[in-house]
This record gives sequence, structure tokens and C-alpha cells, in this order.
Amino acid sequence: MNTDTLRQRPGKWLRLLAGGAILLAGGAALIAQFIALLQSNPAVAQAWQGGLVAALATALGTLPVLFSQKLSERTQDTLFGFGAGVMLAACAFSLIIPGIAAARSAGAGAWGAGGMVGAAILLGGAVLLAMERLLPHEHFIKGVEGQSSRTLRRTWLFVFAIALHNLPEGLAIGVGFAGTDPMRAGALAAGIAIQDVPEGLVVAVALLAAGYRRSLAVGLGMASGLIEPIGAVLGAAVISYSAGLLPWGLGFAAGAMLFVISHEIIPESHRKGHEAFATGGLMLGFVLMMLLDTALG
Repeated sequence: MNTDTLRQRPGKWLRLLAGGAILLAGGAALIAQFIALLQSNPAVAQAWQGGLVAALATALGTLPVLFSQKLSERTQDTLFGFGAGVMLAACAFSLIIPGIAAARSAGAGAWGAGGMVGAAILLGGAVLLAMERLLPHEHFIKGVEGQSSRTLRRTWLFVFAIALHNLPEGLAIGVGFAGTDPMRAGALAAGIAIQDVPEGLVVAVALLAAGYRRSLAVGLGMASGLIEPIGAVLGAAVISYSAGLLPWGLGFAAGAMLFVISHEIIPESHRKGHEAFATGGLMLGFVLMMLLDTALG
């Protein structure tokens, strides 16, 4: 080894240490700001807690994969349908109807309130469509979609797909806590958490069936829920600082969820010949979420 190389080593390590120190300092500052936000804004704090409950429910659902390798395709499709039903009812009873009521309370007429929330629904779906087209990701059955997918490993493609799926749920929780009454928001968070349990199981089973190691499948399944508290904080923070955005936020979250239901969940549940079971699961999930919302809200 020549003397030039030896002389370069101390400078290289110093640069690495300086970079690491800057990253640690930036991370500490971000954490401090986040804690201050939670302390100063109760709605954001409640949204963070609701998102964490949903993330824990997702993690809980993955645990059976540690002890069992097999989950029938019929059961998977039924669980997919159940999740779709919960999300459909949440869109209607926890997001769209309160969004229209918020617009009417702000002075909009019947047509104006409906048009405002309807435009927000379309905007939410359009944003998810754009993300779905631009971000490379992999469906459990359809396979790879998006630009530059060949340059990414399949594991990260699944991670992108899971993030696209869970982000609208987190946004819905956050907007609910920032804009609706606590009981209704709690019912929404509870309903999403309930459907996240089978969702976490299905995600982990699908990853296992796709050839991933058991530990990696469970780990990714658990990590898939982490986007929900992040989305919840984002949704709550935006709505908290501008009450006039509430109808738009509720409609946007509903549109994003409707896109995921129609584009991802229902097609996945109807592709293997178990449409009747998937539909039964959807109806059961819809009724359960409806009862949660109307009884608690």
C-alpha cells in the first residue's frame, strides 16, 4: 500500500464522521420538532396514536405466519374482500358524509358542498393513479408495474406497493381526528385497525408464497403498517392549520381509499375464482364498519 493511500485514510474517516454527526444532529432536530408538534396540537397527537394502533394491528396480523405456512387462497380472497368492505363503509360514513356536512357548515349550498367533496374525491383518486403510474411496484398477482421497475429488487417493489395501499388509510385517520368529532374519528381508526389485522396476515402470506424467507415476509408485513402513523400525522397537520380544507381533506382521503379498493383489493380478490367468498367478506366488512361508525359516532 503506497503512502498516498495511507494519507488519504484519515481524511476519508473524518469526512464520514462529520457526515454521520450532521445526520444525527438533523435527526435529533426533526425528532424534537415532531415531539413539539405532538405536544402543541392534540389532534395531531390523537392521529399519531390512531395510526400507531393501525400499525400494531397490521403487525399483529403477521404473527401467525411465524407458526403456519399455509393460508388457503379462498381465505385470502375472503380477507381481501373484508378489508375492502371496511374501507368502503369508512369512505361513506366516516369521510364523505362528514365532508359534505363540514362544507354545508362552512356556508356551501347542497350542490356546492356535494361538488366540493366530489371534486376532492376525484383529486384523491387522480393522485393515487399518478403515484401508481410513476412509482415502480409489484402486485401480489399481477406482477411488476411502474417505470424503471427492472432496476429495483422485488422486495422493494412489494414495499412500494404496500406503501401505496396503506397511505390512504393513514391519511383518513389523520383527517378524521383533525376534522370530525373524537367518537367518529375513533370509530374510523378502530375500523381501519380491525381490517389491518387480516391485511397484515395476507401481506405476509403473499410474500411467503412469492418466495421470501419467513422472517423477511413477517418483517416486511409488520413494516407495511408504519406508513399509517406517518400519513395520519400528515393528514391531521394539514387540516389542523386550515379548517377550510376539511371538506377537501375528507374527500381526498375517501378518493384515495376508493382508488385502492377498486384498483387493488377487489381485482386481487376476484382473480382466483372465489368471487362469492370475496363478496361475502366485503359485505360483512361493510356492515361491521357501518355499525361501528353509526353506533360510536
